[in-house]
Amino acid sequence: MTTENLSAEVEGILDEIEEEDVDFLRLQFTDILGTPKNVSIPADQAAKAFAEGIYFDGSSINGFVRIQESDMRLEPDPDTFAVLPWRNSEEVTSARLICDVIDTSTGDPFPGDPRRVLQDAIDRAADLGYTVNAGPEPEFFLFEEDEEGRATTITHDEGGYFDLAPKDLAQDVRGDIIYGLEEMGFEVEASHHEVAKGQHEIDFKYDDALTTADNIVTFRTVVRAIAAQHDLHATFMPKPIARINGSGMHTHLSLFTEDGENAFHDDDDEFNLSETAKQFLAGILEHAPALAAVCNPTVNSYKRLVPGYEAPVYVAWSDVNRSALVRKPAARVPAASRIELRSPDPSCNSYLALASMINAGLDGIERDLDCPDPVRENIYEFDEAKREEYGIETLPANLGQAIDELEDDEVICEGLGPHVTEKFVEAKRQEFQEYIVEVSDWELDRYLEKF
Repeated sequence: MTTENLSAEVEGILDEIEEEDVDFLRLQFTDILGTPKNVSIPADQAAKAFAEGIYFDGSSINGFVRIQESDMRLEPDPDTFAVLPWRNSEEVTSARLICDVIDTSTGDPFPGDPRRVLQDAIDRAADLGYTVNAGPEPEFFLFEEDEEGRATTITHDEGGYFDLAPKDLAQDVRGDIIYGLEEMGFEVEASHHEVAKGQHEIDFKYDDALTTADNIVTFRTVVRAIAAQHDLHATFMPKPIARINGSGMHTHLSLFTEDGENAFHDDDDEFNLSETAKQFLAGILEHAPALAAVCNPTVNSYKRLVPGYEAPVYVAWSDVNRSALVRKPAARVPAASRIELRSPDPSCNSYLALASMINAGLDGIERDLDCPDPVRENIYEFDEAKREEYGIETLPANLGQAIDELEDDEVICEGLGPHVTEKFVEAKRQEFQEYIVEVSDWELDRYLEKF
């Protein structure tokens, strides 16, 4: 395949493929639920993939299209090229390219592609004169595997928050993960043991929203692959063990103007937040119940979102405590002014979650919503009467309630688009229905002999 019609950037990638002796390219995308999918092609087909795309059967992908509408095309994004920092048992070297999905019947971007949904939200922000930056804090657990290599819920260590070895046995594992991420272009800012036994956090630098969403998908893949090399199972399940802290993915958000100024910063404000930031924050709070369906998309997510385990359930914001849904972190410089949404968990589809956060915040700006006063007291200690006095609502208690809120929220549904909304709601309704008809071990232990 000739490269004469390919861009200089793509030609540079083809050169790197040859220099790194890459054997295979993984062309990656995600389904509506956020599960990574990929098509593997020999590296010598790279030029063809860039020039023509790669065709696949979209009817086999969860939430994409019906069997009679199955032909789809993957278009690799050259900005996402990275050599994977591990080899398989045959010492084969692979590289990754994240792709956009194209509807071959129209030649247009496929509206069911989660990456396209996020790009639409980014374009909406651009129309208002803003670029969007996001920085996630994904948490995960490391569990031992059994003799057959299956995951258990036996934690890898007995460490706690910020513990060191010997309690924190995963320093070497986190180190290998960090080296792997850095090889793929991540700028890792910090890593540490989290509150629960076997729980960890690795923070990487914020970036534009699309790059951040791509990075979250890559992060989960790298963490699981390198943990497996240590005979461990890494899980981003929000609440794998009862009665201990679950795993969240606090997400920092900010808008920048076309001239590179932080639109969220105001030196003269008590909280250093501009009017734009407060309107954006108000939009997040107003749409928080619907956001839960997208940012906390599993029945297990709501086992984390309960009082007493540091997870936010109260729709309020604060500049001094972490019991509120949104926090205003301290900022050393104006460029660092931002808000932190603390409810998302790492089981979410990063593209849909960030798109929904952006659309919620932009709705606040467009409608000039008033931001409530911050709550500086510990909301966990409020009784119901005091929460009513402060006008503090709670997030949905389960996935079924969250989906109800999503369907009632025109802004978030419009941002997702009719195709994604329909398929996402359908899948999550089914998941919740399957959950509520199951009988758990807890119920059997409590009731079987009692009644």
